[in-house]
Amino acid sequence: MALDPLLINFALIFGLSLFFGLAFEDFHAHSDLPRPGGIRTFPLLALAGGLLYLLDTERKLPLVAGLLVLGAWLAVAYWRQCRERTEDNRSAVELVAPICNVLAYLIGPAVLTVPAWLVVAVTVAAVLLLTGRRRLHALAQRVPIGEIVTAAEFLILTGIVLPLLPNHPVTALTTITPYKAWLALLVVCTLSYASYLLQRFVTPARGDLMVALLGGLYSSTATTVVLARTAAAKPTTNSVAQAGIILATAIMYLRILAIVAIFDAPLALGIAPAAILLSLAGVGMAAMQYRRARCVSVGADRTRPRNPLELTAAAVFAVLFVVTSIATQWAQSRFGALGVNALAAVVGFVDIDPFVLNLAQGGPGGLPLDGLISAVLIAMSSNNVLKAVYAAAFAGWRASLPAATALLVLAAGGIGAALIH
Repeated sequence: MALDPLLINFALIFGLSLFFGLAFEDFHAHSDLPRPGGIRTFPLLALAGGLLYLLDTERKLPLVAGLLVLGAWLAVAYWRQCRERTEDNRSAVELVAPICNVLAYLIGPAVLTVPAWLVVAVTVAAVLLLTGRRRLHALAQRVPIGEIVTAAEFLILTGIVLPLLPNHPVTALTTITPYKAWLALLVVCTLSYASYLLQRFVTPARGDLMVALLGGLYSSTATTVVLARTAAAKPTTNSVAQAGIILATAIMYLRILAIVAIFDAPLALGIAPAAILLSLAGVGMAAMQYRRARCVSVGADRTRPRNPLELTAAAVFAVLFVVTSIATQWAQSRFGALGVNALAAVVGFVDIDPFVLNLAQGGPGGLPLDGLISAVLIAMSSNNVLKAVYAAAFAGWRASLPAATALLVLAAGGIGAALIH
């Protein structure tokens, strides 16, 4: 026998408001401020809001009247609280309590009108914000204002510019549209930014190979340079640094695979066997190198990564994407698959992300899937050769021999897989 929908809604309203009230009680347990609301008040407010909504579902006049009464009561309570505070403690008066009461009141009508997952998500988000008060304040003190401004600028450009960009070619030189170019930038920067935040605010100062792992998600080339410089500055950290260089490249294969999968599932499935095998091989070689380590960590000497959402870096990526798209289109039209493979070997010494994303978005028209797979594998192999050169240049040939050898072995494996296709 099916349950009455109203019974289900009642249970959801009561359960969510009770859960919210518990969190609110805990929030005020560590404060001497008066507590307007809590584990009893919130369920009553939510049920009252739901009933008032049902009384007039069209004009919603009872619901609005109840909201006005609640708002007046909260305004009086807030005014009295401000009057009772001394001049020194007046800053302790907060708007969290009135907002939570209004939110509890709206749980009832929300359950009756919007999808249940949205009401649950909003309630859980509110509870997390309440219970994470100290951690959030500590995080706010650690985040520089410059990074907040940079993230805001990027969100504005993404939320406003992306929908306005044309999704059709604007030049005969390439089939890539401005919309696809900006979307590719957004995908790469989002993944890199997540890694950047983890490196900066989560990973401990002595994070061992965690720094290299996150660096592989951010930029395996930049991580290679940083770790090679660390090994040169402190030879005692060389063993861990060499293991980190190998691990960053192993993670790079998975990063490229994830990016390609967002835009072209068949291409991702095509490169997946080789990318996963090469990644596992890299992890194995990094593990063997790490066992030889005699030091504790290289994390304390790591260089702070560059914010990937800086507009300068975004502009450079966009230019490289367009240039790479035009070059790929030209190479394919003049020399076919051979020209694209040659270009893949060249771009590996610059930046493979724009090239790979161009292939994933169907840049070189007419190139078969096997040709695309080969080009991606060649680009990653070429980039490994570049990182081997960087490791040797910054750490010395003898010191970098384990990492450089591993990178060249992975490059050879990628070339071999490309030849099979």
